[in-house]
Amino acid sequence: MASLAPGGYMGLQPPIILLREGTDSSQGVPQLVSNINACIAVVDAVRTTLGPRGMDKLVYDERGQTTISNDGATIMKLLEIVHPAAKLLVDISKSQDSEVGDGTTTVVVLAGELLKEAKPFVEEGVHPQTLVSAYRKACKVATDFIKEFSTTIGDLSVEEKHDVLHKCAMTSLNSKLIAGEKEFFAKMVVDAVSKLDQNTLDLKMIGVKKVVGGTLRESFLVDGVAFKKTFAYAGFEQQPKSFDKPKMLLLNVELELKSEKENAEIRLTDPSQYQEIVEAEWAIIYEKLDKCVKSGAQVVLSRLAIGDLATQYFADRGMFCAGRVPEDDMHRVAFATGGMVQSTVNDLNDEVMGECNKFEERQVGNERYNLFTGCPLAKTATIVLRGGAEQFIEEAHRSMHDAIMIVRRAVKNAAIVPGGGAVDMEMSKVLRNYSRTLMGKEQLFINAFAKALEVIPRQLCDNAGFDSTETLNKLRQKHAMQSDEGKHFGVDIDTGGVTDTYKSFVWEPVLVKRNALQAATEATCLILSVDETVRNPASEQEQGMGRGRGGMGGMGGMGGMGRGRGRGMMR
Repeated sequence: MASLAPGGYMGLQPPIILLREGTDSSQGVPQLVSNINACIAVVDAVRTTLGPRGMDKLVYDERGQTTISNDGATIMKLLEIVHPAAKLLVDISKSQDSEVGDGTTTVVVLAGELLKEAKPFVEEGVHPQTLVSAYRKACKVATDFIKEFSTTIGDLSVEEKHDVLHKCAMTSLNSKLIAGEKEFFAKMVVDAVSKLDQNTLDLKMIGVKKVVGGTLRESFLVDGVAFKKTFAYAGFEQQPKSFDKPKMLLLNVELELKSEKENAEIRLTDPSQYQEIVEAEWAIIYEKLDKCVKSGAQVVLSRLAIGDLATQYFADRGMFCAGRVPEDDMHRVAFATGGMVQSTVNDLNDEVMGECNKFEERQVGNERYNLFTGCPLAKTATIVLRGGAEQFIEEAHRSMHDAIMIVRRAVKNAAIVPGGGAVDMEMSKVLRNYSRTLMGKEQLFINAFAKALEVIPRQLCDNAGFDSTETLNKLRQKHAMQSDEGKHFGVDIDTGGVTDTYKSFVWEPVLVKRNALQAATEATCLILSVDETVRNPASEQEQGMGRGRGGMGGMGGMGGMGRGRGRGMMR
């Protein structure tokens, strides 16, 4: 009989099972390279949308809903990426969109290029943490340089600052579908942001309404609040549609005959008592309406329904009413007019009333809009967008949102840098010079980071159809000059050459570049630090529950069968 080895029976090591059957696990350099390749594939899908000459993407789903856009965050969200590592790129584009509003394609392209530059080192056996350390050091040097390189606009006069903000908005809109009307919309965006409370700059106070039809030039800015005419009953057309300096009553009250609860029950001993109940119900609604009229209000708005009886009642007394007003519009009306939304019609006085210089109902395309202008506390604005197709207006809305965010950030963080790849080339030069002061392999990694930054001007040229190699050589020559004459030079999209983008008013807020660089670096470091991917199998219990669902789905609608409701009429 064979002797037992210390390691197990007859020298055989027993298998150790840690993970459940069906678990997929992959690790090591091949797994890291696979993650990098997945991210690069995602970047290749959006890189052509970068810059003023970027192409658009058409995305449609199984419901047939079509979206045409060149906004990086929108495209990444619609692509429904399932690869776990590539999802990080979706997250950084979303964070860039929510934090800054623009530069969503830039951050994705930059992260992809940083991974692409790291890939050869990983394949040659360099430890990922060495790369991560070097990349983080390079990012800190670059962000510190951006701060020194920027120009502050906080000390400028109001007119000069307004002009700078206008240029920043134009730069943002330059790469959008509405670039042909960038001057028109840039002015609209700056005017809208200027009307907000400059301490909070609350984005919710800028309403954007979309009306299909007409041309882009027919879009307009309302100095106050505008919202689409709500559902109206008979009698609405008899109401006046324009008031000068009206008083406004804002309610969260239902001004119609309320229906009974589904399980309500009234027991009567005498049939004549039923008529008394009906008359009492009508008396309650008339009392509410009478209190609204006595308050002196000429415009009554309510978040809840205003029925046909109330509509006719107000029309007979020369008043305007609108029910089912959306919550955000009601909030902006209250904010602009100084009114307070009331949940009761008792004790109404002038303190709770809102005021504006003019109220009117205006036809916009096939829609009718209620406009409140000249509001005393007007720290809100509404942009009404026009356009030929629904998809076009949706993309115009996304473009305007990006421009509004850029202007808002420029007001809060009053510093700008030249765009068109100028700041990227200058950062690349600074990092190359910095890498020469280091010893060992770190020099190579920081040099790779510097090379990756050149992807922005290169992609701008490629998307415009110019020779990127020639343009990059010209940019390198300009930025390598001993004097500082060439530090503001970037890509000239019109000629394919180079130009001083600072003098050409191609400006970007510092926050856009800094946030994009930091987010791209962090995402790259996170992907590089993952050396194993484990995919757990679907739980058998969960699958069983999924199969068991829906068995009683058709029974839900049985509860209301056999019920009916009627209403007595007032004699």
